[in-house]
Amino acid sequence: MNRIADIYRRIAADERTELFLALRPEAEVAAEYAASLAAGGPLAGVVLAVKDNVDVAGLPTTAACPGYAYRPEADAAAVAALRAAGAVVIGKTNLDQFATGLVGTRSPYGAVRDSRRPDHISGGSSSGSAVAVALDYADIAIGTDTAGSGRVPAGLQGIVGIKPTIGTVGTDGVVPACASYDCVTVFAPDVATASRAMTVMGETGTRRWAADTPFAAAPEATLAIPAELPGLSAAWREAFDGAVARAEAAGLRVKPVDVSELLAAAKLLYDGALVAERYSAVGEFVAEAGDDAGLDPTVAAIVRAAGGLPAHRLAADQAELRVVARRAAGLFEGYSGLMVPTAPRHPTLAEVADDPVGVNSEMGTYTNFCNLLDLCGVAVPVGETTDGAQFGITVLAPAGHDGVALDLAARITGAPPVAPWNLDLAGAVELAVFGAHLRGQPLEHELTSLGAYWAGEIRTADQYRLVELATTPPKPGLVHDPAHGRGIRGELWRLAPAALGAFLTRLPSPMTLGSVRLDDGRDVVGFGCQASALASARDLAVDHWLDR
Repeated sequence: MNRIADIYRRIAADERTELFLALRPEAEVAAEYAASLAAGGPLAGVVLAVKDNVDVAGLPTTAACPGYAYRPEADAAAVAALRAAGAVVIGKTNLDQFATGLVGTRSPYGAVRDSRRPDHISGGSSSGSAVAVALDYADIAIGTDTAGSGRVPAGLQGIVGIKPTIGTVGTDGVVPACASYDCVTVFAPDVATASRAMTVMGETGTRRWAADTPFAAAPEATLAIPAELPGLSAAWREAFDGAVARAEAAGLRVKPVDVSELLAAAKLLYDGALVAERYSAVGEFVAEAGDDAGLDPTVAAIVRAAGGLPAHRLAADQAELRVVARRAAGLFEGYSGLMVPTAPRHPTLAEVADDPVGVNSEMGTYTNFCNLLDLCGVAVPVGETTDGAQFGITVLAPAGHDGVALDLAARITGAPPVAPWNLDLAGAVELAVFGAHLRGQPLEHELTSLGAYWAGEIRTADQYRLVELATTPPKPGLVHDPAHGRGIRGELWRLAPAALGAFLTRLPSPMTLGSVRLDDGRDVVGFGCQASALASARDLAVDHWLDR
């Protein structure tokens, strides 16, 4: 049985009728899937589910409200980019109405149930997208995230969720929740797949990357964790302690910090006047909608209440948020990232029915502040709790440090090294190194301290030789010698342009940077040495440095 037929068979057998709000005909998807495999591309043969507040041409966009539905003529920017790379849309997924909620139950189409324990919530608002990936109905899925909607469902469903820096993925064709803080996110079963999808989606963004953007954390980076963990049961605290042990086993230093100010800032999103943006997005529709529109009563109440907030309260909350943001920036000084539980617990459907607002607020304890303070985050699973729930953590980092958050998350989970999705977008420069700057050698730290990403082993063209330089510590020098040269093993690192400039200013004589030809024909920036150093230098065996 082929892949698409198997997916549709399982969808029918599982009777998850609440999951897809629009499921494309199997024959159409099968034909596109075959064409994708034949054409190739970065995401060839990747099945994509799309949250139903994000436009897919020809399919209705409802935002989980039947009366709001419209049929777009064009794909949202992120969807268009993924399809152009080979991804095949299978359908549109259920969500908390108007992306207002973190539980996945606020929909007239039915509550989206947990993929493993159907009496528990899926997490929201990107509920259907997360469960579609967890049940292997899709390889990747688009979500959105304002208060945690791209992270909470990932944590509860045991999958990966990447919430990028605000503005780095285009929001054209997305029904806004709070436009200033909305992000388009991706769900995937592993960090590598999620990063591949984000690489494509990131081409749609408008935010510029800093010239000194870091792409990875240092091998012995320091990771902050909350000194206090409100809302966690003993079982969930034990699970978080296990994640801390994983981080330490990966070589990271872990230090508790006071995050009370971050948690307090989270309340500004819904308890303050910032929620007025939700009224700006869909308030007029909600105010005028009749009883047959299919409004969720909890969502409608939140949106309507937002319409009565005075402008002076909004201005005051924005001013307070700026103060908190400055303090939060200081929290990351000396730390590569902050690791938090993705969610404080996993409620049942019955608990949410008894207290829809209270439980929903609780679910945002460790997520609500993220977009308000312009942080990026990667949510990853780290096993089960002793009470049988899936447990996940999120690594948060300052704006633009998406590669650092990805690197830390991969290391904590023991995943293979992952190429940061924003390498090309930030103009990363390739640097070939030999000798003392190789991984595990004395000067590796000069690269890792600049946020450089290790991109693999290389070999030069057969035009080079190594000589021993009289430096401290001793270094080999790469010499271009077409007549007597041979291939030299080395490594390729990628770093931001400003980081390369900083590296060059620290480079001691007789070392230089110049063009190095690799055995695949590429020319990259790499190490060389000044001609004056060669008079007293002796040749080294080809692999002398690497094998010592």
